[in-house]
Amino acid sequence: MVDDRTRHDWSRDEVRALFDLPFNELLHRAHELHRTHHDPNAVQVSTLLSIKTGGCPEDCAYCPQAARYDTGVQAQKLMEVEDVLERARAARAAGASRFCMGAAWRGPKDRDIPKVAAIVRAVKDLGLETCATLGLLGDGHAQALKDAGLDYYNHNIDSAPEFYGEIIHTREYQDRLETLEQVRDAGLKTCCGGIVGMGETRDQRAGLLQALANLPAHPQSVPINQLVPVPGTPLANAEKLDPFEFVRTIAVARLLMPLSIVRLSAGRQQMDDAVQALCFYAGAGSIFHGEKLLTTGNPDVEADRALFRRLDLRPMEVSGTSGTVHADIMAAESRTMEQHGCGHACGCSAVA
Repeated sequence: MVDDRTRHDWSRDEVRALFDLPFNELLHRAHELHRTHHDPNAVQVSTLLSIKTGGCPEDCAYCPQAARYDTGVQAQKLMEVEDVLERARAARAAGASRFCMGAAWRGPKDRDIPKVAAIVRAVKDLGLETCATLGLLGDGHAQALKDAGLDYYNHNIDSAPEFYGEIIHTREYQDRLETLEQVRDAGLKTCCGGIVGMGETRDQRAGLLQALANLPAHPQSVPINQLVPVPGTPLANAEKLDPFEFVRTIAVARLLMPLSIVRLSAGRQQMDDAVQALCFYAGAGSIFHGEKLLTTGNPDVEADRALFRRLDLRPMEVSGTSGTVHADIMAAESRTMEQHGCGHACGCSAVA
């Protein structure tokens, strides 16, 4: 199999052909490529915090934070710096190497950027990688966040272009591409993926991954989310995606974007351990840990600790930071090894 790291001209037929491979053949190819470019036993661990919850004017059919849906999510103001820092310190002590911050806005206003920049600066000073997802960015916003020390900006394209209009009506697909362009132009790393299980066909899942792989630059981080149906949203009763189809999606993402870190993202709470293990084998190299992703559930900390132990996984080291994070993780692992008597860095503390 040809390993072309920089290919951005995938056709839909080519991507669909990968989806249609026999399951074992697909996973074999994906794992082989994954271990060529990544440590198959290391997982990048992130924590996600909603720093401004609810009240969003958008109509994304999957989102409980949209003001127009009755989901029980109450609108809140942007958190204060010290409150965010308290959560970031806890995440760092627990083993997270990246701290992701989300705000339920269509996009930040000019007056919001200095406030968010102050939060980013403070979190970065802890030695954590920083990521933000704030919606559509205006002129100069990406550069201001970069100057504050932001490492990644998350802005998902959500779906295949032709399916997008079935899910969202308040912003155009092109709006998302323009924000991604601003992020790249500012020199920020991109975190960009999508959601599956929203009623799309396999061809449309192929279209989502085709669109991601054919961006001008492959996103450094590619979160693949499985829909978490939330009562009160239009997708509350969406039919559950077959778990092996989700694994196929992870594997195809790995084949299309060999150097990207593919994140096993939302929906893990609905997956059993065996499905998650298949996803790691197929090329997933990142997770969110913590009991909540913005407003929806996530596997609890103890469950993730146990899964990492059973699969002999360990946290990925952080590059390009002060080294504080890695030192804290190693110290936490040493304490856990003493507690468990396991005698090796099994990753027990990686998702504490």
